[in-house]
Amino acid sequence: MNGLFLDNFFKRKVLAVQEFTELLINSIRHLFTSPRYLVDTLVQMDGIGFGSLPIVLLTGFFTGGVLALQTYRTLSVFGETALLGQVVALSMVRELGPVLTALMVAGRNSSGIASEIGSMLVSEQIDAMRALGTDPLRKLVSPRLYATVVTLPLLTVLADFFGMLGGAVVSMSTARLSSGEYWNSALQALHSEDIVQGLTKPFFFAVIVALVGCYFGLHTKGGTEGVGRSTTQAVVASCVLILVLDFFYTKFLIAIGFF
Repeated sequence: MNGLFLDNFFKRKVLAVQEFTELLINSIRHLFTSPRYLVDTLVQMDGIGFGSLPIVLLTGFFTGGVLALQTYRTLSVFGETALLGQVVALSMVRELGPVLTALMVAGRNSSGIASEIGSMLVSEQIDAMRALGTDPLRKLVSPRLYATVVTLPLLTVLADFFGMLGGAVVSMSTARLSSGEYWNSALQALHSEDIVQGLTKPFFFAVIVALVGCYFGLHTKGGTEGVGRSTTQAVVASCVLILVLDFFYTKFLIAIGFF
């Protein structure tokens, strides 16, 4: 009995991976064929990008501030508080900025995407789109993917800057560093490989944020109760996948000697 349960469990997981991969391939293929639904993409960019701006900026600012506070306690023991700018800049640009931005956007938008598409599915709106000759994947999934891929890297850049800004406020008020000392230390610590690493991660995270929400929305079952279940599953799955991908991507960069 247990063997049959595990067999069915792994079959479902393999099928889910296959369906997710097919969803990704079809979404990319739609980019090169018409119609492209540009207006829908712009609307999604406004909702996903601009709508996520306040929470991303707040997260970045206070993450940089608390990072500077915690680091100051350690560096003050060795009399190296002048390194605060380097620590905050490297931590935000390499790791915390991309990951925390992706998690915030996933929490806000993966759930929204799953609930919106799930509600359309259970109310038979998607079936009506098919009856009218409209491809639901092209109309619903692709614009959300393109919008997330465009806006998430931009949000990450802003989160990095506000994180360093939060670190600057703490460094000047607590560690008594001058503005010039902090920013010179921060900018000198950053190299091209740090920036490339920090700006390539959001593109991969964006695929997870958008397509995980779309996947669970399109596989909603059980009416309104199923919509709530899909929403929860989308947030949990996207956040876990972001952290797992971050680990393996960083490990890959280290293995090829990127930094």
